[in-house]
Amino acid sequence: MSPAPRPSVAVVGAGIAGATCARALADAGFAVQVFDKSRGVGGRLATRRTEWTGADGSATPARFDHGAPAFEARSEAFVRVVEAAERDGLLARWSPSVDRDGRLDTDPAAQWVPTPDMPTLCRSLLAGLPMQTGCTVDALRREPGGWVLESAGVAVSPRVDRVVLAIPPPQAAVLLAPHRPDWAERARAVAMVPCWTLMAVTDAPATPPAWDLAEPSTGPAGLIVRSDARPGRTRVPGRAHWVVHARHAWSRAHLEDPPADVQARLRDALAQQVGQPLAWHHASVHRWRYAHAPADAAGPDLCEWDPDAGLGACGDALGGAGVEGAWRSGRALAARLVEHPLGHGREAGRA
Repeated sequence: MSPAPRPSVAVVGAGIAGATCARALADAGFAVQVFDKSRGVGGRLATRRTEWTGADGSATPARFDHGAPAFEARSEAFVRVVEAAERDGLLARWSPSVDRDGRLDTDPAAQWVPTPDMPTLCRSLLAGLPMQTGCTVDALRREPGGWVLESAGVAVSPRVDRVVLAIPPPQAAVLLAPHRPDWAERARAVAMVPCWTLMAVTDAPATPPAWDLAEPSTGPAGLIVRSDARPGRTRVPGRAHWVVHARHAWSRAHLEDPPADVQARLRDALAQQVGQPLAWHHASVHRWRYAHAPADAAGPDLCEWDPDAGLGACGDALGGAGVEGAWRSGRALAARLVEHPLGHGREAGRA
């Protein structure tokens, strides 16, 4: 007797949780397709490509890793994953010098940085899978035998057996409300942490700072990164590339401020930390409305899964804050889907 075919799955969200889940399901034989509202993949493992114009009118490309600057691996299972990715050239170890109020430290725990850019890890996980980027899924329509994904009232997928939501809880709540209002209520209750982020190019300081990262104890900036000092990044002679993440409480208090005002405050914070006059060539800000889950985020099951509906959710708000928490949640949800045979969700859909 031949084995039953595996179901089709639509994964909404191409960050680390969605990419991990999608790859595990594809490796198990599921027919997987991925959707993301951004132009690329990676979620908060993000790299912004832009350019700035010099005094002579020439355009110079610039690249900023404006989401998570790096991540740690704590569990044995995740350590195995990142070490394998390191062997494949997808990750590099980083031991940054950190300025904490004038005290220079080197964190004992290894930091991991995707190379050559932050989305590399998700891009590798999703290689070969059908994908629609720049596609905002704003509704799920339940039909006999499965689900149809919609964007602005138009179907963007054929009917699928299963749907996985790997997007921030406030966005997931909108899609879940008609089908699992209890999940939607829990998702709306998650207090996601916002973050304003400055991306800047200046002349290289006359006296280079001794730190790669700085964590000021006062002012709007919570983390300052010499972006081009990280593994796999190119330094431009005579220039410095910076990423400044605002303090979370400050970001929440100033979430709706004009971007120009936020930029001015974060530029001042950077100049104060460097302690030298800075000649500015480029500055812009990005607002992460849902930068990451609260530090204590984690559900007992690491994910949400309804086998009767064929509907699931994963992410750092369920698996624990950070890249490892998102990976853990995506892996847990994939395992739950693999446990259930094809007919389960389809039969429920016909009821």
